[in-house]
Amino acid sequence: MQRMFEGLTVLDCASFIAAPAAATILADFGAEVIKIEPPTGDPFRHLPRLPGNPKCEHNWAWMLESRNKQGLALDLSTADGQAVLYRMVPRADVFITNFPPAVRRRLGIAYRNLAPLNERLIYASFTGYGEHGQEANKPGFDSNAWWARSGMMDLVRPDSAGPPARSLPGMGDHPSALALFGAIVAALYRRERTGKGAHVGTSLMANGVWSNGLMVQARLCGATIPKRPPREQTFNAMTNHYCCRDGRWLILSLLKEDREWPVLLECLGREELAADPRFATTPDRHARARELSAVFDEVFAGKNLADWRAILDAHGLIFGVVAEVDELPGDRQMLENDVLVPFQGEGMLTINSPIWIEGEKKVEPRHPPQIGQHSDEVLRKFGCDETEIRRLRACGAVR
Repeated sequence: MQRMFEGLTVLDCASFIAAPAAATILADFGAEVIKIEPPTGDPFRHLPRLPGNPKCEHNWAWMLESRNKQGLALDLSTADGQAVLYRMVPRADVFITNFPPAVRRRLGIAYRNLAPLNERLIYASFTGYGEHGQEANKPGFDSNAWWARSGMMDLVRPDSAGPPARSLPGMGDHPSALALFGAIVAALYRRERTGKGAHVGTSLMANGVWSNGLMVQARLCGATIPKRPPREQTFNAMTNHYCCRDGRWLILSLLKEDREWPVLLECLGREELAADPRFATTPDRHARARELSAVFDEVFAGKNLADWRAILDAHGLIFGVVAEVDELPGDRQMLENDVLVPFQGEGMLTINSPIWIEGEKKVEPRHPPQIGQHSDEVLRKFGCDETEIRRLRACGAVR
């Protein structure tokens, strides 16, 4: 069966994390993705070695972001390396980079350098802070450009007096990768209609503000954003989180209160609260949310999470388990919906890209390339003979 992007050639000239992840999604649907990294290797390969990151015999970061790709080690700071790229671009469909604009110009890989070589090329650029303005060349990671700059870091605190919360590695990169993937696919659709390529892109900053869109739009409309209170002083007990007897947490998401209030009381075995005048109406419950949360705290502390999960599920109430990462490899719902899938021919799992299309079968995940693992193979495909390959290796342009 031919996959959706089979025959599509993608040059992934990017690092850390969103832009390569967008290329991974294209690879999942059958595109041939060539990972271009410097002869010393993509610096992202070293992420697991940084202090505080999980320690493991496997390079888990590289496995996730570079699966199903071919590896070409190419020194784009040299004229020979650039010449190889210029040979590849006319036969490529998509070029992805996250170098800042000034670096692109210095390496000769700016849109103005590559577009004349292939009028059908989709040139996808990803930045920290956008293509224009005084911060266009400022490097950015999702912790600062997505999480901190968007206002989310300030808003997501345990309470207004607590310190801002730190983001997790890659937390903003992966949703941002979906935005870049969407831009690429939209440009491919336009190319089908016009025959012309395009320069498309997005940024961590733009995706961070989009992710924080509800609060930012409220502020744009002139609203005052309330400070987050401690959970014991919540504005709404029906959307608060509660600790169970075994120390595990769950969070309620009961927004249809008039209908769900009596059902919740039945689940909790506190039907008598239906006649309590303090909580008679939704406005009453909101006005006395602290009192009601204190009641719920006592009730939820009486049973383990598994017990509450069964009770709430049986009554169709909307809630979420505050999952621990150690539980995820065995999460049946994730396994049955291919959120987690095995690498080809083995039992080790990886994370599937979060898109499915009826009738489309994704590529089985294959392990990522070693540095320059497919350099000779790729060079031959793009017209280099053995003499030229030896010369490129000898001068250090290719590893």
